[in-house]
Amino acid sequence: MPVPPVPADQIVITASHAPQAQDQTAASVSVIDRQLIDSLSEPLLSNLIRLTPSAAVVTSGPAGSLTEIRIRGAEANHTLLFVDGIKIDDPASGDTPRYEILNADLASRLEIVRGPQSALWGSEAIGGVIAVNGVDDVDGYSASAEAGSFGSVRGSGSASYAGERTSLSGAIGFQRARGINSVEGPGDKDGYRNLSGRLRGTWRPTNLLHVGASLLALTGRSQFDGFDLFTGAHTDTLDNSRNRLTAGRVWAIYGDDASDWRAKVAGTLLGSSNKNYLAELEQNRTRGERRNLSAQLERKLTTGAVTHRLIVAADTEREEFHARDTAFGGFTNQDRTRRHTSVAGEWRAETDSVAADVAVRHDSFDRFKDATTLRASLLGQLGHGFALAGSYGEGIAQPTFFDLYGFFPGSFVGNPNLKPESSRGFELSLRYRRGTVGASLTGYQQRLRDEIVNNATFTSVINATGKSKRSGVEATLDWMPTAAIRLSANYAYLKSTQLDALSGGQQTEVRRPKHSGAVAVDGKSGAFTYGASLAYVGKHLDNRDVFPFDRVTLGSYWLADARVAYAIRPGVELFARGSNLLNQHYQDVYSYRTNPRGLFGGVRLSR
Repeated sequence: MPVPPVPADQIVITASHAPQAQDQTAASVSVIDRQLIDSLSEPLLSNLIRLTPSAAVVTSGPAGSLTEIRIRGAEANHTLLFVDGIKIDDPASGDTPRYEILNADLASRLEIVRGPQSALWGSEAIGGVIAVNGVDDVDGYSASAEAGSFGSVRGSGSASYAGERTSLSGAIGFQRARGINSVEGPGDKDGYRNLSGRLRGTWRPTNLLHVGASLLALTGRSQFDGFDLFTGAHTDTLDNSRNRLTAGRVWAIYGDDASDWRAKVAGTLLGSSNKNYLAELEQNRTRGERRNLSAQLERKLTTGAVTHRLIVAADTEREEFHARDTAFGGFTNQDRTRRHTSVAGEWRAETDSVAADVAVRHDSFDRFKDATTLRASLLGQLGHGFALAGSYGEGIAQPTFFDLYGFFPGSFVGNPNLKPESSRGFELSLRYRRGTVGASLTGYQQRLRDEIVNNATFTSVINATGKSKRSGVEATLDWMPTAAIRLSANYAYLKSTQLDALSGGQQTEVRRPKHSGAVAVDGKSGAFTYGASLAYVGKHLDNRDVFPFDRVTLGSYWLADARVAYAIRPGVELFARGSNLLNQHYQDVYSYRTNPRGLFGGVRLSR
């Protein structure tokens, strides 16, 4: 059987206002497809994102604990996450996605775009953008059940129907684990559970009109160990959090890829709730809401050998934040709203050998100074499989509701005078793709102004003076030597510093490894399907939470995961999966233990 080429023309949706072929975008984009997702069968999406360049995944304890992702050294709330087109960064939790309850069983595809993208997607798109697609709209169904180490139980099911004019797909996933004690020594185990579901339907009443709706629901409960009230040290407690996020989106598109004109309108509504408990006693809660309306108009035209696409987009957004507590007699209660509108324009031009793109966006805020951001990129084919790409991008991030108005007696007071953070950066990439081999080498540099940091007393936040600096190198390789095996690998070097208020110089930022990388292999041979990954996380700094409150170095580690499945008959397979197979004892966050080696087994049905 001939070896198929490595895909070079797959469509990406987050590197522009309109979908485009991956080999025609100058942006740094990683795609994790359905084949790799199924072959690895990771329980949480963060485990898959860890396999992409410059993505630092930080988990505060065992699986299901608070999880943050920093792309190219950016902050945890500087990356936008979309699921089925819905922005799900949580306004009630510091504008960070709840990665710890994002069930990977609901995903069929991931796109990760690195670098500032605010000219396309607005606030928080400083580190990059992650887009998750749900179950494919093709006829079929699947169901899976798994059990194993740490008292884990996992089940999922999905089904899709695709007709001539309509499609409907849905999925549901459940996970539960008793976990381990996240602090050293005796104590209770810290487990988690989550239940997630999604539903999407589309209808084409005419060849040119496409309407649809999608729904998403995420719920989870995570147990964790908090801090001693007298010493401030991380210790065994009965803390737990209960999180819920529901969202819906409706849209209509007139026109198709062949149309000279194309228009799109969409509306989304998101609600979230986070409650913190000590045992069964509620301590505090937050609630958020986001409403968004957007419209976009595209015009495609050709002049000679150049195909142009002109895009104008506008949206308006309203967010709410509500906080309540019982532990402090209601002193932390908050009720806040904010609004902003934007208008953006993008021009794309393509020939057989050159692709250019310029995007400009103006955001008008009701509580901050307006901001205008720019992105410009150019990609040229050099011949013999080589291409050279370069881009310049700007990003902004609003202060979170907690930064502005948060309050905890004796420990934190928000700062309503904060202004948005802003970033600008550029990258240059040499790429090669020919036959079964693809590779790239990318260098980038970014500068962040007005970074929101703790002030000298650590009881509030301020905008830092000076600049925070991020620069690095990324190398990627993908290769399909036979039809039965596919390999991808990457390495990333990062230098990330911020201004030290005491010394006036630059200091290395915490929780960002200087060296990281990953290798993933997947394939199928006869009745066997297999996948394996090996991720390397280099040494990185963190802050000690007890006296002398200095910085500590956390050691490097390797995470090896693998899965092998055997089809006992068509549509029925048995599988075994292992996590942390090298049994690494590591910490992402100072004093928080993570899961040792785990072994799991199960069955999967599909058609």
